[in-house]
Amino acid sequence: MTSRRSFLSQAAAVPALSLAASSLQAAASQHGFVLGVASYSLRKFPREKAIEMIKACKAPYVSVKSFHLDYKATPDEFALAKKQFKAAGITILSGGNIDLKGDDAQLRAMFEYAKAAGFPTIVCAPSLKTVGAVEKLVKEFNIKAAIHNHGPEDKHFPTPQSVLEAVKGMDPRMGLCIDIGHTSRTGADIIEWVAKAGPRLFDMHFKDLADPMNKDSQVAVGEGKLPIKGIFAQLKKQGYKAGCMLEYEIKADDPLPGMIKSFDHMRSVLATL
Repeated sequence: MTSRRSFLSQAAAVPALSLAASSLQAAASQHGFVLGVASYSLRKFPREKAIEMIKACKAPYVSVKSFHLDYKATPDEFALAKKQFKAAGITILSGGNIDLKGDDAQLRAMFEYAKAAGFPTIVCAPSLKTVGAVEKLVKEFNIKAAIHNHGPEDKHFPTPQSVLEAVKGMDPRMGLCIDIGHTSRTGADIIEWVAKAGPRLFDMHFKDLADPMNKDSQVAVGEGKLPIKGIFAQLKKQGYKAGCMLEYEIKADDPLPGMIKSFDHMRSVLATL
């Protein structure tokens, strides 16, 4: 829990953050794409430092992980977090990844959390058993559910195909977050499933792998073998407008150099489309 002294000092810092907000928002248009950070990338850092690091990436959108806004935050803490992101010129696109495999009360608690945090979309990991209950809450709260595929180890949703099959015929706010690294490791064609997802594609997690079948081979985007340009070309072709979020899972103690390098490569690719 945030101490009173810490809370007050953080609140006092918000006006200073707002000074840079306009210039950061000016960088928001990345050749027609929304580039942002999955804040899991910055899990070793407190929210205030994470905000500064997102600003350094000049990718002013965020998918907020609970490290940066606790599930048990108070109303004042929710308000402060939203104020800090807004003052820094950073738009909250989603929250997650959030586990949604519990009972009805646990699922509802996570949607209440998302509502309090101001998440328009939950990037989530339900089970085959709970996906129907998630749909009911999506309708009630009017918050999109972007089911995240987690690769060969995921018993429920390893591939984009498995998600699309589960949500077929469901509310249109039930959709998919394609993690391109996990998708590659299943042997699926990433570009093909981006196309097949169509309007059910609510979020993208970008990363790169030196070995497309090995999750431990992650490198900065552009240094691996994933088809980054082809993915962006397909997203552009189908008019994708949601987030392209960097999830940089390596070098947790010093991720910023690799994150900046990743965004530089992503922008250079987008400039050629």
